Amino acid sequence: MQANPSNMVPIPRILVSDDDDAFRGVLCEGLSRRGFIVTEARDGGEAIDVWNQGDQHLCLVDFHMPRVNGLEVVWHVQSHCSKSARSSFSPCVLMSGDLDDAIRREAERARVYRVLSKPLRIKELGEVIAGALSDVYGWTLSPS
Repeated sequence: MQANPSNMVPIPRILVSDDDDAFRGVLCEGLSRRGFIVTEARDGGEAIDVWNQGDQHLCLVDFHMPRVNGLEVVWHVQSHCSKSARSSFSPCVLMSGDLDDAIRREAERARVYRVLSKPLRIKELGEVIAGALSDVYGWTLSPS
């Protein structure tokens, strides 16, 4: 997945935050192979620190993490976006191996782009990310 020269789409930058090192590593490798620039965060606190440095187009966060959970990361991202000139909204995808109705309701209130159940298929995740980047930024990404 490269920048589209006809409309100068940059290479998308994805923040992946999950406290499971092996799972996070697999996601990051799979997304990197699809042409995304991937930044890792081991927990929600680190994800917020990375987000505050700027240059991320999408956040992929696990719900259950130490220090700061995934929804708290989403709330921070959306709050930061509403106060910046970057964008009024940034797509966030929430993952969980233990989803329930309460988490889904909170995710909807937080304007999460999509909630995904673990385990994930990297192809499905790539499609969700491409859809989010298209919906939010109007980017058309070439298939990988």
